[in-house]
Amino acid sequence: MMELPRKILIGDDVISNLGSFLFDLNNNTSRIAIVTGNTVRGIAGQPCLASIDESLLNSSWHIVTDASIESVNSLQLDLEKYSPDFILGLGGGRSVDVAKMTAFRLSRPFISVPTSASHDGIASPFVSIRGLDKPHSIKANSPIGILADTRLISQAPRRLLASGCGDLLGKVTAVKDWELARDEKNEYFGTYAANLACMSAEIILKQSHKFRNNSVFEVRTIIEALISAGVAACIAGSSRPCSGSEHLFSHALEYIAGNSCGLHGERVGLGTIIMAKLHNLDWKQIVKALKNIDAPTTATEINVQQSDLVKALLLAQSLRPERYTILKKVNLDEQSALRLLEDVELL
Repeated sequence: MMELPRKILIGDDVISNLGSFLFDLNNNTSRIAIVTGNTVRGIAGQPCLASIDESLLNSSWHIVTDASIESVNSLQLDLEKYSPDFILGLGGGRSVDVAKMTAFRLSRPFISVPTSASHDGIASPFVSIRGLDKPHSIKANSPIGILADTRLISQAPRRLLASGCGDLLGKVTAVKDWELARDEKNEYFGTYAANLACMSAEIILKQSHKFRNNSVFEVRTIIEALISAGVAACIAGSSRPCSGSEHLFSHALEYIAGNSCGLHGERVGLGTIIMAKLHNLDWKQIVKALKNIDAPTTATEINVQQSDLVKALLLAQSLRPERYTILKKVNLDEQSALRLLEDVELL
């Protein structure tokens, strides 16, 4: 089953059109639950509220502080009482994921309004929630609408934009893992979804030298690529075109080292370097692109110890044993994992 966004609005200052955007999705809408963080509400709350009020819609604001299962459970209890027509995630990955998961549980339509371009979860049906059985993404529902204000997103810290680029580069090795599973395990492979994901990564590989100033043009290109990658997952019906061994490494590293080991896209970028080497791809091209966008390319830059990197490499595949990736094929041990990390100059 393919669940795709029905409406996407991208542009400068489109946050002022939020009310009419919601009304156009369903003109019987009256109650909106907005899930966000304190900082984002301070930055974007006023124009959102003004637009919603202008469209004669009622809104209820809900602040989340982390992307944990506890936050989802608490929000679910609140929204069961409020019974909104739409649940809207306004902010970065934390707010979007908590809103998306809660909307899935309550069978309510989800609207994605990102204020940063840090990962492709703004358009995909997948969420990363801490406190679940396994530290990897799980499936919810796709957003029915996405509103991305490029001017607002361009004001976010550059590190978040670089993280989004790291997440996009991960599609290179994710698709290679999917091809491997097709060739060696006869797994279904969606050519269109794979090509769409690869195209999103290619934009970063070819244009990373232009992404230096947080310009609105740069932000728009990256946002469009992230949305395309998310749609690729919608078309595939799984995270295969967007998430492979590089994401398993990222989840494993977060599980081992905690929240202080960099942003999701930063860890994915490092994982992509490693997995590109295992796939016999040009891993130095990945490094060059990451450096162009000021993303980390070494363990030191995300404050991770050598031992944690090795542990993450050895743990990664076990997080999803049913998903065939290059890590299952090569079957690393501690010595070969350390040698791999040295070969790609992560240490």
